Amino acid sequence: MQSLVPYKHFISFSSKYGLKLLGLYKAASGLDVGQKCQRRASTIPMGDGWWSREKRPTADDLRIHPFKIETSVEETQDLHTRLDKARLPLPLEDSCFYNGFNLSYLRKVIYYWRNQFDWQKQVNVLNCYPHFKTNIEGLNVHFIYCKPYGASAGQRGKPLMLLHGWPGSFYEFYWILPLLLTSQDDLVFEVICPSIPGYGYSDAPQLEGFNTLAAARIFLKLMERLGFSQFYLQGGDWGSIIATNMAQIKPDSVKGLHLNMIPVTTVNPIILLSLLLGSRFPTLVGFNEKDVKRLYPYIQKNVFSMLRETGYLHIQATKPDTAGCGLNDSPVGLAAYILEKFSSWTDPQNIHLHDGGLERQFSLDDLLTNVMIYWTTSSIVSSMRFYKENFQGNLWKREHTRTGVYVPTGLAAFPEDLLHCPPLWAWQKYKNVVSYSYMPSGGHFAALQEPQLLASDIRQFVTKVEALKK
Repeated sequence: MQSLVPYKHFISFSSKYGLKLLGLYKAASGLDVGQKCQRRASTIPMGDGWWSREKRPTADDLRIHPFKIETSVEETQDLHTRLDKARLPLPLEDSCFYNGFNLSYLRKVIYYWRNQFDWQKQVNVLNCYPHFKTNIEGLNVHFIYCKPYGASAGQRGKPLMLLHGWPGSFYEFYWILPLLLTSQDDLVFEVICPSIPGYGYSDAPQLEGFNTLAAARIFLKLMERLGFSQFYLQGGDWGSIIATNMAQIKPDSVKGLHLNMIPVTTVNPIILLSLLLGSRFPTLVGFNEKDVKRLYPYIQKNVFSMLRETGYLHIQATKPDTAGCGLNDSPVGLAAYILEKFSSWTDPQNIHLHDGGLERQFSLDDLLTNVMIYWTTSSIVSSMRFYKENFQGNLWKREHTRTGVYVPTGLAAFPEDLLHCPPLWAWQKYKNVVSYSYMPSGGHFAALQEPQLLASDIRQFVTKVEALKK
């Protein structure tokens, strides 16, 4: 497979510094610029697993069962009782979101949740797409599977799996689905959206060790069970890492990989040198104006912002059960914990707003529906444990961290996401990038915040991949 390595900036350099940097890049990546990639894509062994306390049967249950989300009067009454008894401390004056979720605004959210939010109505919305469950490695894995609109019997779209992250859910994709299921320029998709095990309606692992590689293996088995030998993947947050792992395990099955978060963990001289020189000599290191604007001042936009935004990560990667118990017992605590991320990860400037900018980008119905998926399934603790499982041991020595990705890859860089990854950095891991898009607006929850932009980028990426294959 040809690897498209768009380093035209380097080729035109005549200075000795540009040539030295080109040599460093070639040494670090093992690629010759402008030539076909001669390295064979290394893969990660697929392996196997079992995540239930029950003994593994001699034969796997391959059945796929229709599933319907349901609620009850008792469930709603219990929620209302807990909301009525919420005990909030007094907020600081004009604190906005500087200390986390604004407690004054939280009172408004609680009132809306208690008196205006209609969970039964939202359950009907959730059930507007067909849901299924199937048992894989001892877990009942939930997914929605949508055929193209107006498809006749036997008519197929391009199979596409959409993968969510934390603290999101499959519900993030409900506004992008109609854009993908409708034919446009003779391109249409049939879409599979699973819930990561431990999230929402997928069973939580009952044994230790369930990480992104295990999730990737389960989703590969799911696609095989659905009859897809080749398919496209799209993901953000944990979904981007799981999708990347799927491409590392079975590259022949992944026709294309599209990500709206770029999980590059490689640190090499190229990245360090470009970071040092990029603010003053951007073209020398392959940066453009957008890269410079999104990266610098680096300390402020990366170090300080990550210190402010990653407190949750340290808790969940070390002692998730401690904090999780409180969140699992208090709907108000759960809402504050989750919705604060939908504020700051959508736009870091939302910290200065009384309502965190939540209702500028989303509706309270949508936000609370996502919270209710966690609340009604008691899945917040198991979703938090996913961090502990993935951050154990030496991250830099793990095989999937060091293994390159050679399937055709499309990258959508949204300007308000937590971190920006320039093309130069992305190509250290993703060796066959056919599309890199600087998106004009949007943040971490791209499918929910900017469904039209994300759908358009997925379409143009798949169109390119299909043209290359022809």
